[in-house]
This record gives sequence, C-alpha cells and structure tokens, in this order.
Amino acid sequence: MARLDGKVAIITGGAGGIGAATAELFVAEGAAVVLVDIDASALKDVSEAIRTRVPAARVLDLEIDVGQEASAAAIVERTLAAFGKIDILVNNAGIRAYEPLDAAKAETWSKILSVNLLSYAYLAREALPSLRSSQKGAIVNVSSTHAFNPRGGMGQYDVAKAGIISMTKTLAFEEADRGVRVNAVCPGLTLTPFHVRRFAPEGKTEQDLRTERTDHNIQRRWADPREVAWPILWLASDEASFMTASVIMADGGTRV
Repeated sequence: MARLDGKVAIITGGAGGIGAATAELFVAEGAAVVLVDIDASALKDVSEAIRTRVPAARVLDLEIDVGQEASAAAIVERTLAAFGKIDILVNNAGIRAYEPLDAAKAETWSKILSVNLLSYAYLAREALPSLRSSQKGAIVNVSSTHAFNPRGGMGQYDVAKAGIISMTKTLAFEEADRGVRVNAVCPGLTLTPFHVRRFAPEGKTEQDLRTERTDHNIQRRWADPREVAWPILWLASDEASFMTASVIMADGGTRV
C-alpha cells in the first residue's frame, strides 16, 4: 500500500520547488493533492508535469493569495467540495524581502508576516476540524534554518520563520489530545526555481549551481527540492505517528 493511500493533502506554495516536489511525492504515494499558489502560470505547469509523470494523480489547482485571511476558509471549502476531507496540511508558502531592520518598511513587514506566518496560522485554524475528524491528521510547516541562524539583511523573513517554529510547537501541544500531529521542516540551501532565476543575471545556469561547491553546509552543495520533500512526506505519513512538536533540519549540516 502507498504511504499516503486515500489521504487528502493541501500544499501551499505549490508552484515552487519544494511545494512541487512534495506534491509529486504525495500523489505518487496515493494522496489527492490540492496545490495552492498565487502564480497561475507556474501552478498550471507544475500540475501538468505531475499528471504527466504520475498519470493517476488527483490534483486540484487553486490560484489564490494565501496572504489574505479569507483565503484560508476558501481553500478548505474548495478542498472539501472536491475530495470530502482533509488529512494533511503542508504550509509551505513564502516570499522574501531584502531590507535591513533599520530600513524595514511597515508594508514589507505586513506582506512577509501575512504570507510567511499568518497564512500558516489561518489555514491551520480552518483545516483543524477536518484534520481532527481524520483521527490521524498531520500538519507540516516549512520553516528555514534561518529560524535558528538569522543573518543581516533579511530580518523580516527570518523572524517569520522563527515564528513558525514557535507556532508549530504550540499547536502540537494544543492538538495532541485531538489526534493531530504538528511538525516542522527547516530546509537549508535548496535549489528552487527562485534561486535559478536569482543567479541567472550572473551567468550561472541551473547545472552550474548543481555542481558548484559551497561552504554553506558540510556537504558543500545545494539540496534538490526532493531532498526536502522526502522528510515532509515522512512527517505527513503514519510512519511518523510518534512525531509531534518536532523540527527536522533538512540542511546538509548547515554551518553556523
């Protein structure tokens, strides 16, 4: 039996590298997946690629801005209408901003916190009734190594990622008696489409990045998104039934 056979999962940030890789693993393991992203074109490309590689895939695309509180209820409503239940929630949506804290704008703070932290809280809140009914509900929140290893210039992003860790543990404690497990994964340096685009002006190709040596971690390389998706899959599955309030570092041994 597939590890997620018969389960229904919501994955936000579904058009990005980690979200897309997670969705493909989930459907290959038997889950129906609701892919949520604001980028309609990228979302369509990802869902079509998944259906090509996994012909039996059950995938619903939702183009929606998770940074709006009302979106959480809409996502849950559409999921229940399509598949009748929710067993797994993967909060993965995220945006970036490059502002030192002494120049951080209120508008930037609002955008970062709305997408990177509050969307996780709102979607968990709306999905919890269905996750409890599942009796084996699982939430996996995608944070970052920078929750523990913040750097200059991206304080708003790192603060939000740290908040995800606190929220994960608090929610795990609150939901333990209701059958919902809540865990987090902290990716390190991961070769997502975002980074491929970011380094393109420097003349670096995706293959260049895949083969370059980096001092960011002790494995001295970038992670493939699937290498982060695998621990997300495990935490979402019944194999991790004794895992809650835990944080997995999928970071190649990131240097402090």
